Amino acid sequence: MLKALLLADLHGEYGMLESFMELAPDVVFIAGDITNMGTAKDVETCFSRIDVPSFSVPGNCDPKEVIDALEQSNSVNLHGSCMNLGRISLVGIGGSNPTPFGTPFEMTDKQIDDLMKVSMERMQKSIHNVLLSHAPPQGFLDEIGGNHVGSATVLKYMDRFDLICCAHVHEQRGIVEEGGIKVVNPGPAAMGNCAMIHFGEEAKDIEVKLLTV
Repeated sequence: MLKALLLADLHGEYGMLESFMELAPDVVFIAGDITNMGTAKDVETCFSRIDVPSFSVPGNCDPKEVIDALEQSNSVNLHGSCMNLGRISLVGIGGSNPTPFGTPFEMTDKQIDDLMKVSMERMQKSIHNVLLSHAPPQGFLDEIGGNHVGSATVLKYMDRFDLICCAHVHEQRGIVEEGGIKVVNPGPAAMGNCAMIHFGEEAKDIEVKLLTV
């Protein structure tokens, strides 16, 4: 069984990383907004405190230059990419669909789709198939003021996965399931929130728990 710690929305607040690491994960997934409009130095500060393999995508509050910083970091940059981790197939998509706030890393759904198409062509399906996306799928853990602000493209590809790890909407921390597909938003790690994911030996044997340190 592999134990993955899911973090998101750190927004440059790294003081709780030691407490997160005391949960003894095998790996760490980070679903974006690692910095708060920050710099490469912020990325270095973050990953210097994570002592197990990590896999990350940037968020809409991360400048696009953070992609290069991730490439140079100890973390695997999954934005627009895919890889297999034992029994787990990982696909990543960072940034977000457009917001009203003009944040640094926003893309149209067509741009997101273009990246996802390439990843899906290269993806080698495994026992567990996981999408690490900053933006939630439209209609799932994405409601703000009665509006659904998630990505239509992430929704389009949702049925290719067993688990979608997302973030972006701080108020929508939770776990939902639709058609055997789990969607989890761990809540902002800047406030001590996280999720622990246990991947079992069999397909669909995925247990997700929301935690606060």
